[in-house]
Amino acid sequence: MFDRPDSGERAILVHLTFRSGQEDLLELKELAKSAGTDPVFVITGSRKRPDSKYFVGKGKLEELKATIESYEADVVLFNHPLAPSQERNLEEYLGVRVVDRNGLILDIFAQRAQSFEGKLQVELAQLKHLSTRLVRGWTHLERQKGGIGLRGPGETQLETDRRLLGLRIKQIQQRLDKVEKQRHQGRSKRKKAEIPSISLVGYTNAGKSTLFNTLTGADIYAADQLFATLDPTLRSCQLPNSTEIVLADTVGFIRHLPHELVAAFKSTLQEASEADLLLHVIDANSEDREEIINQVNQVLEDIDADKIRQIEIYNKIDLLENIQPHVDRDESGNAIRVWLSAETGLGIELLFEVLAELFSSTKVKIRCYLRPDQGSVKAKLFTCAKIINEHIDDFGAYELVIEIDARHLGLLKEVKTETIADGRSIAPDYKRRNKLS
Repeated sequence: MFDRPDSGERAILVHLTFRSGQEDLLELKELAKSAGTDPVFVITGSRKRPDSKYFVGKGKLEELKATIESYEADVVLFNHPLAPSQERNLEEYLGVRVVDRNGLILDIFAQRAQSFEGKLQVELAQLKHLSTRLVRGWTHLERQKGGIGLRGPGETQLETDRRLLGLRIKQIQQRLDKVEKQRHQGRSKRKKAEIPSISLVGYTNAGKSTLFNTLTGADIYAADQLFATLDPTLRSCQLPNSTEIVLADTVGFIRHLPHELVAAFKSTLQEASEADLLLHVIDANSEDREEIINQVNQVLEDIDADKIRQIEIYNKIDLLENIQPHVDRDESGNAIRVWLSAETGLGIELLFEVLAELFSSTKVKIRCYLRPDQGSVKAKLFTCAKIINEHIDDFGAYELVIEIDARHLGLLKEVKTETIADGRSIAPDYKRRNKLS
């Protein structure tokens, strides 16, 4: 094991080119800076396939060792997932800590987590990652020799570690299950009240949190770095047509997001998978934005959110020349793309108008009078309408004040009703002389 120095770590970055499954070198540099390291040198190379023992070839391994000594580096960051054996072999040969791409992302998440749920999720992902690296972790205790008193307890120690690790994972999973139930209850209440849910998704550092703050007036942390915000945040927001919506700011995506994180952040990502609309925030100033869009869509497919309606938000147009805020529409006139700047506020009103088109307020407030034999109607109203007030008279009849979407008014076809505030009676043909007794 290697201790982390108090000062910023000097890191050597390693990026190899293979025939497929490439990661971006620029992304590795940003990840390294976000983790608090100082990248002092980048070693690149190409191979047909990784070396089974060291991942890199013998020549590249010698070059890496010499570079570490020359720059007095503290850590080596690989832009690739390493097998546990490869990681151990490299650390033994190089004499410094070796962190692969997944471990680097997990380290950043550990620094960013603020809420109780976020810390649990990160710990769960770290423990699952660590569980694959326990093998031979106690090699010095596993050596068996003949004779009384010379048999080591290594296997027992390893099994104890595995058992404790499994127990902790189980405890965290149980706690996260409770959090997921709470989130599910919150989503159920919003669906019952028919409040539209909109999730901001996109590549990390695309400007999701800045857009979230601009739309809702919130003050969540936003910075020019990868994974600036980790914990999900929900805020209500009112559109120009007075329709209330709920916006959710989710964790940023990245190329080949480690499966440990996808599993651990299931409840967080579920905000996106169960949303009514996805606002896909894109850095319009990025040179490889098309590739990034495809990567985000791949992650959305992985979490079963690819079938949800999506509007692309091309952000940071203030960094582009000759681009004004505007809305792109398809042949049917539906908005598919909005160009704006969350930082300066350019085009925000266009996004509000698009959302108002999609979620026009169709709710009406109604007073209903139900006979005692109309209990089934009452039960249906409790599932699709917001019950504002309820009163039962001495004869078992119900008087309800509800808020209901216009598309559900068919449920009130046989019920005596009257609207509250402006509007006509919903059931004018129902004879008011039919007393509820």
